[in-house]
Amino acid sequence: MHFETLGYDIQDHILTITLRRPERMNAFTATMAKDIVAAMDAADNDDAVRAIIFTGEGRAFCAGADLEKGADTFNYDSNDEPDWPNMRDTGGIVTLRLFNSLKPIIGAINGPAVGIGATMTLPMDIRIAAEDAKIGFVFCRRGIVPDGGASWLLPRVVGLPQSLEWVLTGRVFSAQEARDGGLVRSLHPKEKLLDVARELAREIADNTSAVSVALARQ
Repeated sequence: MHFETLGYDIQDHILTITLRRPERMNAFTATMAKDIVAAMDAADNDDAVRAIIFTGEGRAFCAGADLEKGADTFNYDSNDEPDWPNMRDTGGIVTLRLFNSLKPIIGAINGPAVGIGATMTLPMDIRIAAEDAKIGFVFCRRGIVPDGGASWLLPRVVGLPQSLEWVLTGRVFSAQEARDGGLVRSLHPKEKLLDVARELAREIADNTSAVSVALARQ
């Protein structure tokens, strides 16, 4: 299966979805949003997929919204946004689609994850990170508010006080701080990150019922 902005690779019941715009640090676009939704639809409809790993190609996981258009990045009237009914924000469509997945999702944060690059990981079931990854909920520094359902999801992952500190300061923080704050499960050398993700996925694929996992996840 081919997508313009993603890699989609199934091996032994484990699907690896790779954000693939390395020349832009995998920055998020409307096309990437449509690709992620389509990839998740395909995965949910494929009984061969028992677990999903999300990661990024190159040195970044996702550097947030692609700001090549400057201020017009957030002007939906001037952008080629997907024609989804009842659309709030494009990031929200993506995170809600991940939230409603029938398959468990492991986020392998291989590098910087900022803005939507951070919020899209929140509905993932397990998050692990490279030791040198950086994460930031930088919205208040851009004159906007958190997208992608982050105001609901982040406090449920790390608690309200930690969420408020990260969101209100808008600062980019280390993978160690993300680990200490409960955002990620564990830290690993970048070259071993996908191996750890596959071990976790393998544990699910080899030892559980697909129906039970889908129901338990919901």
